[in-house]
Amino acid sequence: MLRFPVLLLFILRCIHSVPAQINLVEPHFAFESGLEYDAAIPSPETFLGYQLGEDFTLYAHVEAYLKKLAESSNRVSIDTYGETYEGRKLYRLAITSADNQGRLEELRQQNLRLSDPAALGREEAEQLIPELPVFISFSYNIHGNEASSTEAAMQVAYRLAAATDEATEELLGKSMVILYPCINPDGRDRYVYWYKGMRRSVIGKEPRDLEHYAPWPNGRTNHYWFDVNRDWVWGVHPESRGLTREYQRWMPHLHTDYHEMGYNNNYFTMPGTTPRNKLLPDAYEPLTDTIGRANASAFDQNKISYFTREGYDFFYPGYGSSYPSVMGAVGMLTEQGGIAGGVAIETDDKYVLTFRQRIFDHYITSMATIRKAVERKEQFIRYSYEAHQPERSKSSTKAYILKNNDNLYLPEVLRILLHHGVRVGQAEEGFTVSASDYRQGKAEVRTFEKGDYIISANQPRHLLIHSILARNLAIEDSVMYDMATWAAPLAYNLEAYATEQAPRVKTTSVEVAGKAEGALVNGGAQYAYAIEWKQRYAPKALAKLWEKGYRVRSVRKKFTNGDHVFGPGSLVVLLGRNREKLASIAEDMRTIAQSCSVTIIGLDSGRSREGVDLASRDSRPLDQPKVALMVEEPFSSYTTGQIYFLFDQETELPVERVRTSILQQTALPKFGSRYGYADLNDYDVLILADGGKHLEKLFTPEYQKMLKEWLEAGGTLIATESAAEFFTKEKSKIVEVELVEAPKDTTKAGAFVRYEDREDYQGKQNIPGSALLAHIDNSNPLAFGLESQLYTIKFGKSALKANPKLETVGSYSSDTKQLLTAGYASEANLKLLSGNVFAAVQPVEKGRIVYLLDNTQFRMFWRGPSRMMQNAVMLMPGM
Repeated sequence: MLRFPVLLLFILRCIHSVPAQINLVEPHFAFESGLEYDAAIPSPETFLGYQLGEDFTLYAHVEAYLKKLAESSNRVSIDTYGETYEGRKLYRLAITSADNQGRLEELRQQNLRLSDPAALGREEAEQLIPELPVFISFSYNIHGNEASSTEAAMQVAYRLAAATDEATEELLGKSMVILYPCINPDGRDRYVYWYKGMRRSVIGKEPRDLEHYAPWPNGRTNHYWFDVNRDWVWGVHPESRGLTREYQRWMPHLHTDYHEMGYNNNYFTMPGTTPRNKLLPDAYEPLTDTIGRANASAFDQNKISYFTREGYDFFYPGYGSSYPSVMGAVGMLTEQGGIAGGVAIETDDKYVLTFRQRIFDHYITSMATIRKAVERKEQFIRYSYEAHQPERSKSSTKAYILKNNDNLYLPEVLRILLHHGVRVGQAEEGFTVSASDYRQGKAEVRTFEKGDYIISANQPRHLLIHSILARNLAIEDSVMYDMATWAAPLAYNLEAYATEQAPRVKTTSVEVAGKAEGALVNGGAQYAYAIEWKQRYAPKALAKLWEKGYRVRSVRKKFTNGDHVFGPGSLVVLLGRNREKLASIAEDMRTIAQSCSVTIIGLDSGRSREGVDLASRDSRPLDQPKVALMVEEPFSSYTTGQIYFLFDQETELPVERVRTSILQQTALPKFGSRYGYADLNDYDVLILADGGKHLEKLFTPEYQKMLKEWLEAGGTLIATESAAEFFTKEKSKIVEVELVEAPKDTTKAGAFVRYEDREDYQGKQNIPGSALLAHIDNSNPLAFGLESQLYTIKFGKSALKANPKLETVGSYSSDTKQLLTAGYASEANLKLLSGNVFAAVQPVEKGRIVYLLDNTQFRMFWRGPSRMMQNAVMLMPGM
């Protein structure tokens, strides 16, 4: 008799325990629903078949909608500005009134005149400023898995294109809104396709569900796992090169970069925190605060949670928020909580954050920014005009001088400067001027030669010039969001000087960065062909020789053959060892020289005039190595991607990316690929990128035993950053290499730190990406082709102790006064690192471990030490 009530109670409990279906499109996140819209112009909902926030939109559908919008509205024009590695087109929208669209090119050209004071007198500028619309640009979705902003971009574009009210007409008559709806579509689609595959039919909010855990490398980065939002200045990738080229066609007066952060965070809007770039005009701060207050007011009205004066600085110039600032605009950032949030997720205060709200919040700030910019139109335009006036510069430096020598990366720095509109001159004759070098910062009268490059600061791009060429920028805070220095002369190891006097010498304008031309000298050689290893693309030439089946040698010592001097590491192709290629060898060498931009020298005798002979015992045969690069957790996708890019894009050497997840599933010491198992013994080289603090879970004692056997048999293990720290006596049983240990802070100040001061205290204990002077043993194969001194970029404070069995290749300067070249480091950390080792080789029977404690190709712009990685992979196995 009790069965029915018990069953009923059970059913009621089940009903009570089932959460209510989440409303993905709540009414209070409506996009200004009171407005009237032109019915002939399709809304995102009409075109896509769902309301924004109900699903993630594939990039192809975003493209199709924006094209349809431009086709349907006389306020919108659309154009492409580039293409990604995966072939996706990149788009720019220009949205303004129909009248302004009719004179779009005229307005664009008039605005460009404001960014060049030499082309526009002040009187004419004062007449033009009131007449121009304010140019506002927004960049969305540069991080692919921060996906709400592209959806917001569609709604903003529709709102401006289709609303029929007078207020919108007035806004568009006074503004030119430039939208970049998705800067990183490769990353976005990687995330969106994955999410669609993982999404549940029944909408949930549980943070622990699979749909909130995108696999490595997730969608944040581009095809090569790079953070494109650190590449605006350097232009390593097509996404950023195309974007900054298009940006300069419009030169907006203010720009906002749209982002997302962890879903437990509330919305961030300007002004942010320190450190700031102190070179920016004083008016920058109040203008960013003006926009921040406008956004805050809109959030107050809509009861949106936010914060403004913490978390984000704008010191590094390569962000989407800071690059516009050093280009004369008011650059800004917004950050919406929501990464990994899916369509709905419960935050740590039990609030359900929906995808729709994330889109709505970005929409709100986009519209608030446009309204406030129009209200303060002349202020923003005038700020941009004044920011381009070099006489208003806060720097005392008048010019930067780059020596025109055989530095590998000088053409790259010139390319960067020219790409961003910097005027570069080349001295027509020798000259003398007082200038400071970059190594010691010492000013003295110096003599420069005809052909040296001069970058005068007396030009519109003075903010950018100082921001990327100055040896040191003033730092007001030891805690920073990214890094402490990025000075291009240090990053590329150039011989550079700064002067507070304008050089008095005639110059020739440099229009194109000179690129090394490939050449074959003495194509009919009788004995061998040789390639000097110092050349920028010599590693690529070696990869091409292997690809064509040539037997190649690397000479370990300097030699002179005929009239040609070759440094250690230079490549030699002996005709007698490649007899089957004699019919095609001259043509192959010519093709490789041209395609790789290297000079190949034909030699008629194996006997050198000085140094070792071409077939000496020091002329070591180089077989193409089979290379494995470990990917997936615990390795950083950033540093892994940088290594992979170096070989796949620049060197064109095959490198296999091997999953650690398969390594963990197979019998040790095997690790696998999708279609089978690949034994460790199938590889000559194993590369480990930065792996954080969890490598011990991967490299168990049993696996380390197998790894040691592989090393003893001749394997080359390249361990970088934290992986290099792991393979030391403290953590691994393979070798006796030791880390330098930092002494504990036993002072009273260190024992007691106030809670509010702990962040600042911890920041001072670390090195946040600073340039350190390093000494290089370039007679070691790991450093072939490098100079004897360079600058390494340092994060953290790890170093190796020198010992007789360890081949020290790179060590920090023992002079603590010279060690810190730029950035920040405490005296204690400088003493800790001084004279100790960051690059080394530890022989293990027939094999070796290569230690690279600093990232030798950081973001592919810190290039000074990057030849070490190529040497480790391509030369070391044969040495």
